[in-house]
Amino acid sequence: MNDRSLSRREFFSRAASAGFKTTSLPLALKVLADVNAARARAEREAISGKGRPFDREVDLYRKLPDKRIQCFVCPLNCVLSPGETCFCRSRTNVNGTLYSRGWAKPCIVSVDPIEKLPFNNFLPGEKVASIAVGGCNLRCRYCQNWEQSQKKPDDLRPVIDLPPERAVASTQKKGLSTIAFTYTEPTAFHEYVIDIAAEAQRAGVRVVSGTAAFVNRRAIREACRVVDAFAVTLKGFDETFYEKVCGARLKPVLNAIEEIRSEGVWLELTTLIVPTYNDDRAKVRQMAKWIRKNLGSKVPWHFARFVPRYRLKNIPQTPVQTLDDVRDAALDAGIEFVYTSNIAPHAGNHTYCPRCKAMLIERVGFKTIDNRIEKGRCPCGHEIAGIFSSQPKKRR
Repeated sequence: MNDRSLSRREFFSRAASAGFKTTSLPLALKVLADVNAARARAEREAISGKGRPFDREVDLYRKLPDKRIQCFVCPLNCVLSPGETCFCRSRTNVNGTLYSRGWAKPCIVSVDPIEKLPFNNFLPGEKVASIAVGGCNLRCRYCQNWEQSQKKPDDLRPVIDLPPERAVASTQKKGLSTIAFTYTEPTAFHEYVIDIAAEAQRAGVRVVSGTAAFVNRRAIREACRVVDAFAVTLKGFDETFYEKVCGARLKPVLNAIEEIRSEGVWLELTTLIVPTYNDDRAKVRQMAKWIRKNLGSKVPWHFARFVPRYRLKNIPQTPVQTLDDVRDAALDAGIEFVYTSNIAPHAGNHTYCPRCKAMLIERVGFKTIDNRIEKGRCPCGHEIAGIFSSQPKKRR
């Protein structure tokens, strides 16, 4: 049921690599059709309740009459009849029960610098075990990982069988102390995030999440109990941009960001600056004002350089001067830690002391060159906002 349909190219490629001759096109196409039909039939049987369902029932949903359900993980609150799948492509109504399609089925497992999420004031220089699962509840036109995010998790190949206990054990075996959910949207595999994070918490392993935060308050509160830090992408600052470019809404994102802050979990923000779409300086100043009022001046804010991708290939990459301008606007508004990413070397890669202005952490892109912060303080004595110890956080 979890195997996707094969394309002609894939079929012939596999057949050739296995030593089969495919000179008889009609016969080969019939075999291909039979394989795909068998796979589709297996999935229909599972969805109807006759076959083996997916591995993990979703927690945040309610059952409705006629075996329909309503999902409450994200603000879309999808209502599904049996056999239907949520907008995120990650949750399916199986005979009146909502299941996660991506539990323990990551498509990406890698080791990355924590700055890549990005985090600059949280364990700088640390390596993390990155995990990603297919699916997404947004439709960003510039998505850098659209090959994974715009497909059902179990349609992707290859996927890795990685239950939570094994994910944590593998992280520790590699000598790492932090697991990161990144590359794709963690909200789409919320159940897997919670289960891994709970297991990690018991083992003393930290968990961080790179998310667009288009998520309901209850779900983000649940995550805050087991996730140590969030790198939230605040993609723009008006509903039109969110609807037109991201296929989402701004207000729930702001609510989730405020929820993270109120729960006392470490938070950093990122805004990808897309020329002509969200590079207006007045709008950036408006964002800065909201951040300072609702989150405080010490929340790090990253401005990322746009690179043409996916459905916005006609837009040029962000000019360096634009990144300089928006960074200056944020600093002038009183935000203490403002960074630039996707561009290096650049002055905005580094961490500076808000009081004496000394460079404290020197970076080239995502690579930390030097770190002069000692016990959370600048040599001048000023306390630097952030988490600079690798010891697990004590939970409330």
